Amino acid sequence: MGKDIKNDVVFSLKILSISLTLTKLLSMETIQLKSYKIAFQKQAYQELNALIKNQSYSSIYILVDSNTNALCSKFLSEQLEADVKIEWIEIEPGEEHKTISTCNEIWKTLSETGADRKSLMINLGGGIVTDVGGYAASCFKRGIDFVHVPTTLLGMVDAAIGGKNGVNLDSLKNQIGIIRPPKLILVDVGYLATLPQEEMRSGLAEMLKHGLIDNEEDFFAFEDLSQFEVEKLPELIHDSIQIKTRISEEDPFEKGIRMALNFGHTLGHAIESYHMENPKKTKLLHGEAVAVGMILALKLSVDVLGFDKTTCDRASRVITNYFKKVDFLETDISNIHSYLIHDKKNTAGNINFLLLEAIGKPKINCKVTDEQIIKAFAYYKSL
Repeated sequence: MGKDIKNDVVFSLKILSISLTLTKLLSMETIQLKSYKIAFQKQAYQELNALIKNQSYSSIYILVDSNTNALCSKFLSEQLEADVKIEWIEIEPGEEHKTISTCNEIWKTLSETGADRKSLMINLGGGIVTDVGGYAASCFKRGIDFVHVPTTLLGMVDAAIGGKNGVNLDSLKNQIGIIRPPKLILVDVGYLATLPQEEMRSGLAEMLKHGLIDNEEDFFAFEDLSQFEVEKLPELIHDSIQIKTRISEEDPFEKGIRMALNFGHTLGHAIESYHMENPKKTKLLHGEAVAVGMILALKLSVDVLGFDKTTCDRASRVITNYFKKVDFLETDISNIHSYLIHDKKNTAGNINFLLLEAIGKPKINCKVTDEQIIKAFAYYKSL
C-alpha cells in the first residue's frame, strides 16, 4: 500500500470519527468581526434564527447544488425558524458552473418568484456555492443580505470567509467578483461527514497554507498521521478560520498583507485553469492544484528569498503525504505559464508572487524568473 493511499485510509477513518469531537467545538466562542459573525454548531443556528427574526426578512432563498440539496438541505430546514416564504434554488455542482450564466439563472429565479431588497439568501454548500451565491446576492437589486453555511472543509476554513464573492471568466479563476461580507457564517462540522476523501483533502490544502503563512505548529500537526489525534481537528479548523479572519480584517480589500492568503495560488490557479480548459488533462480540485502550487512556491522561496532548504523539503513531504503527484510535461509548463498573466496580484505587467522568508514570514510582490519557475517544477517532479 503506497504512502499516499495509506494516509488516505487513515485520514478518512479519523474523519468518520469526527462526530465524537463536536462537543469540543460547541464550547468554542463565536468569532465577532467588524461586520459579521462566525458562529459554530448549535450556537450558529441560534444566531441564524435571531438574524431572521430581528431583520424581518420578507422571504428566504436557500441556494444549494444538487449534492448539498440531497445531503444537507433536510437538516438545515429542520433548524430554521421562519414564518416567511422559503424558496430553494438548485444549481449544478462543479467549477465549470461557477459562471455569470449560473448567476443569471439565479437572478431570473429571484425576480420571477418575487424576491425584493428585504429578501435573504442562504448559501448552503461548498466554495462554489458560497462564491456564486454571495456574488448573486450582492448584485441582485444592488445587494440583498446573505448568509454562508459552508458544507466543505475548503468552504469552512477559506472560501466562505473574508467577503470575497465571484465567478470565473471561462477557465480563468475568480476574474469577476466583489468584496462584500455576509451577515453571518454558520460553521457546523457535522456537514463534513457528507464529504468524499478528495473534497476533505481539497480543504486540507488551505489549512496547510494557513499554517505555512502563520503558524508552524498547525502546519506540522499533520506531519505524522499515526500520531494525529482526531480530537484536535475541530481546534485546528477553528485556528485556521482565525488566521483567515485576522488577515482579512486587517486588509479587507487585499492591498497588502491579505495577499499572504494567496500562497501557492499564483501557480496553483494557473494549473487549475489549464487542467480545466485542456480536455486531455484530468480536472483538479482547487485544493489539489494549490497543493502543487505550494510546493512550487516553497522551492521558489528557497531560490528567491533564501528560505531554508531543509524546511522546504520537510514541508513538501507533508503536502505530498496527502496529495497525489501530478505529471507535467515541458509543454504543460509552458502553457501553465501563459495563464500567469491573468493573476489578480499582477501590476503593470509584472507577475507577482507571494513567497516565504520563513514559515510564518510571508513576503508579497516577489519577482520570479522563468528559469526559477522551471527549476521549481523540476524540484516538484523529483519528490
